[in-house]
Amino acid sequence: MNAYHMARTAYGSATEVRTDRGVEYDTFARVTSALRNGAAAGKQGFSAFAKALEDNRKLWTILAVDVADKGNKLPQSLRAQIFYLSEFTLTHTPRVIRGEASADVLVDINTSVMRGLRGQAQGEAA
Repeated sequence: MNAYHMARTAYGSATEVRTDRGVEYDTFARVTSALRNGAAAGKQGFSAFAKALEDNRKLWTILAVDVADKGNKLPQSLRAQIFYLSEFTLTHTPRVIRGEASADVLVDINTSVMRGLRGQAQGEAA
């Protein structure tokens, strides 16, 4: 089998096109999974947990900057909600790192956003 045939076999049927929503969902899924795993790992996994918290903080910072942009086409009310959630995440994260709060609410927020990105009604599993 030559290289051309192998490439066609491996990639020839790949027709999936990733949408912006799909990329956003995948990013939230990755970060949220890391938050869950880090929280479950306890003290032995604190380094991974701290990295997951930082990745989550970066994600929400990017979202806040995006929705604050005048060119953002989302409805104003949704932009305001996303900005509020970003502010909450940024103030809650240090409390989690200090052991004063749980990461559960951060996971819940991310999961709700993932449901919205998938177009699921509230209450359905992500």
